[in-house]
Amino acid sequence: MTGPRDSTAPRRPQAGRRQRSAAQQRAGQWPVADRSLIASVLGIPPLAAIGVALVLTAIGVFVDILRLGTLGTIFTIAYFAGCVLAVSWVRRRSLFGPMVQPPLLLAVAVPAVVLLIGTPGPGAGATETMLMIGAPLVNGFPTMAVTTAVVLVIGVVRLFAQRTGRDDAAGRLRGLFGRGRRAEEAELEELEELDLEDERPRRAGTGTARVSSRRGSDAARGAGRTSGSPRRS
Repeated sequence: MTGPRDSTAPRRPQAGRRQRSAAQQRAGQWPVADRSLIASVLGIPPLAAIGVALVLTAIGVFVDILRLGTLGTIFTIAYFAGCVLAVSWVRRRSLFGPMVQPPLLLAVAVPAVVLLIGTPGPGAGATETMLMIGAPLVNGFPTMAVTTAVVLVIGVVRLFAQRTGRDDAAGRLRGLFGRGRRAEEAELEELEELDLEDERPRRAGTGTARVSSRRGSDAARGAGRTSGSPRRS
């Protein structure tokens, strides 16, 4: 009788998870690991999210380079919208890629589109090519900084708001800070115990000195009394 019970015991958590996921789907919500920022919207794979941001960024760079010769408003809107849409639409279990992509996306998309559109002439040197690539990168740095900060905030909010279990990233961070606090408390307790151990011999020494002094004074008083009392014949 024990064999069948042991074999079916590990299947109970899986059955519970399936029931919870089925209930969430009936309620219009996807499982936490597969949902996007909105619980009722299914998340997309990480490659698709990165592709969305890459396409929008490339379109913005292309339009602004042809229109102004450098990065402008169209790039700012397309780049910001693409990165925010990627980190919001991606699956909860695949947040890492869209969270770290804004700087990498700028460093890859801008030089590629600039070289594709404005290929330097045959007599152009390396310096002219570097200036042609570096000027748009410098102009796009403020936009990249703001976009990266917003994307990181959205990603961290999703990490803590959409918990997938105790062993997820948010749980490991909490455990790490909790261990640090417990270690500090343990060290303080050990120091207090050492201080108490140091004070105990001192208290014991002072107590014995007081007892011995009291005994000496009592003995002196007794000797004085016996010496001062008259002898009876």
